[in-house]
Amino acid sequence: AGIGKCVALDMARRNARTILACRNRERGQAAVEEIRAATGNPAVLLRLLDTSSLASVRAFAQAVLQEEKRLDVLVNNAGLTGLPFTITPEGLEKTFATNYLGPFLLTNLLLG
Repeated sequence: AGIGKCVALDMARRNARTILACRNRERGQAAVEEIRAATGNPAVLLRLLDTSSLASVRAFAQAVLQEEKRLDVLVNNAGLTGLPFTITPEGLEKTFATNYLGPFLLTNLLLG
């Protein structure tokens, strides 16, 4: 939804292979189908990613590096606010992990 979906739609309109990295499979798949229908670009893909989980970030990055020949653009757009204080299973504060640590790790893992 929001900025991320608009960016993905624009990239797909430019005929780019576009990977939507989403926490929720159902909402992500709905966005993929909507973007494919709006652009006619079949190369819009869904991959699951929860940036609050460093294990999820590592798995996502490993899969992208194995599946893709190259990565031209990375848009880090995940973000949370207003949540009650929560600690992730990895012992991190969830908002900080989601908004900062996860995207930082993802970027560094994909730099190549």
